[in-house]
Amino acid sequence: MYGITFAIVCLLVPAATAELELIRPSEDGTGFVCAESGAKFIAWGFNYDHDDSGRLIEDYWHQEWPTVVEDFREMKALGANVVRIHLQVAKFMNAPAEPNEVALNQLARLVKLAEQTHLYLDITGLGCYHKKDVPQWYETMGEAERWDVQALFWEVLAKTCAKSPAIFCYDLMNEPIAPGGIEKQTEWLLGEFGGKFFVQRITLDPAGRPAKRVAKAWVDKLAAAIRKHDSRHMITVGVIPWAHTWPGAKPLFYSKEVAANLDFASVHFYPKKGEVDKALTALAVYDVGKPLVVEELFPLSCGIEELGLFIDGSRKIADGWIGFYWGKTIDEYAAEDADIAAALTMGWLRYFRAKAPDILKQ
Repeated sequence: MYGITFAIVCLLVPAATAELELIRPSEDGTGFVCAESGAKFIAWGFNYDHDDSGRLIEDYWHQEWPTVVEDFREMKALGANVVRIHLQVAKFMNAPAEPNEVALNQLARLVKLAEQTHLYLDITGLGCYHKKDVPQWYETMGEAERWDVQALFWEVLAKTCAKSPAIFCYDLMNEPIAPGGIEKQTEWLLGEFGGKFFVQRITLDPAGRPAKRVAKAWVDKLAAAIRKHDSRHMITVGVIPWAHTWPGAKPLFYSKEVAANLDFASVHFYPKKGEVDKALTALAVYDVGKPLVVEELFPLSCGIEELGLFIDGSRKIADGWIGFYWGKTIDEYAAEDADIAAALTMGWLRYFRAKAPDILKQ
């Protein structure tokens, strides 16, 4: 596929008997390498967060497993080497101290599928995207109890995944916020978009603590839970790049005070029309001496051409880009009387497929 060799792209087109290599930060922190061969690794993939109708993966991965298998093969055919999945607390924790073994078994099945299709998994956890599905016992917990549940969630997930070479990373939470100071909050969830909640607070009561102290305590607790069973795979946190909103803002989770147990920086960028340079300036703020991945991007507020300019402009500092795939192929979109959203997605997928050889040859 695309004529790219094994040594360059770390098994983008694997031999039948080849195995995936563990991916690690390079010794100088400038990028990723395949642990055994030392080959450079660039992440080029998709958020597989929901299907075309908006269902989360856990809404259909039991009853419609063949759909998941087909989607993974389609993402591989488009040139992806990483798939980011989003897992919900409610689906993996029956009670504060009771993991859901059925869900863990299905996750193990997904990990095997990733191995078979030679796709690395960015496993993002602790999702509460559908507010109606959040258990009352979890919603009403205080900080300490909530963090204990989150730590157990990550402990059992890491135990399930530890032995697989197909794990790219564990992303502790999608877009957490760590309030600091003395002002109390009342809602754990915010950032509603399209019926889903993508942002979570990690505390409601800073109790006078600086935001960095709260963030460090949370990251360290969850990282320690993962490391009980998995010392090999990378840990990250996918964050909102506040420097993109407020020029001059500094990283919180990727500050020196917080980031000791995070292996690379993950940021979510949606460049705006006519503001590619502004987005690139903001991205540079997160070049902190660790590998850097644009873990979410899409032509949501700009066209494909400008998104391409952002990707090309970031190649000196970024070590990966992860867009979106929602279960429909280019041909399926083309066969429909596509609306604007479908046409936009089809254009993105065409760009992704055409760009893969160029990205993965570096």
